Amino acid sequence: MMEWSDRHCRALHRTMTQKALLYTEMVTSAAIIHGNPNRLLGFSQDEQPVAVQLGGSDPAELAQAARIAADFGYVEINLNVGCPSDRVQSGAFGACLMREPALVAACVAAMKGAVDLPVTVKCRLGVDEQEPEQALYAMTQALVQVGVDGLIVHARKAWLKGLSPKENRDIPPLDYEIVHRLKAAYPKLPVILNGGITTLEQAQTQLAHVDGVMLGRAAYHNPMLLLGVDPMIFGQGAPVGDGRSALEAYRSYIEEQLAQGTRLALITRHMLGMFTGQPGARAFRRHLAEHAHRPDAGVEVLAQAMAFIEVPSLVQAA
Repeated sequence: MMEWSDRHCRALHRTMTQKALLYTEMVTSAAIIHGNPNRLLGFSQDEQPVAVQLGGSDPAELAQAARIAADFGYVEINLNVGCPSDRVQSGAFGACLMREPALVAACVAAMKGAVDLPVTVKCRLGVDEQEPEQALYAMTQALVQVGVDGLIVHARKAWLKGLSPKENRDIPPLDYEIVHRLKAAYPKLPVILNGGITTLEQAQTQLAHVDGVMLGRAAYHNPMLLLGVDPMIFGQGAPVGDGRSALEAYRSYIEEQLAQGTRLALITRHMLGMFTGQPGARAFRRHLAEHAHRPDAGVEVLAQAMAFIEVPSLVQAA
């Protein structure tokens, strides 16, 4: 979810679910240490609970980055061992680390020694020629030995040779059964399933086999899906009743960010999937796309866009 689940995205998503754990986009340990931590890790406490996802393969460097991230107030440190992007492969981290479970375990051990937060790992079933069950179990066993606090499994292999990052999100077949068997084999290890889940009904079905479900692109492209998370998954009322109310609740955040010099388009780009399937959704998206990029664009642009969304009429009995 690099360049997707930034702080503006997470603030929007938090208006629709108070219970779901949100994750940052992946941030490399080197960028945190040598770059601007405030820009890379800063977030509003209103987004909590939030986990930070790190990328890297140097134990000492990851430990240092974890300490920095912990000081910002994150509730979990997650190491990405599943991203198949070209940038990740060239940096010797992400999915290519599925071939090096001992190194990943060393990274987790170093981070657990540096912070008092849960340290988790997000991985794939394997890469390229690896046999999925063998690769996943080898990684899991190595991580359990160093006390990993949870494993998020994208239930696909990653083909680093021959498939683009985009193709790796769809072409390798899903195999949920492997993840179910992993959970049965390691009953004390929290196992979260990721990949291909597009509805909350599907998530509920999977929760009979695993401890949690991670939604990625489905939640990004259709944010209003999150309105059902608290009622359906956690048995609590949703914080708002509909998408319109969510954007009203988001307004104060937008005003605060605009006052700090953030351009409106950087915020509204995350809400283009709002109102999918509703009358006026296309005009809503078009208005934001055409006007939010202006240097002087303010919250009035969002108000104008929302005016295109038709409010269902109330039919009264005579």
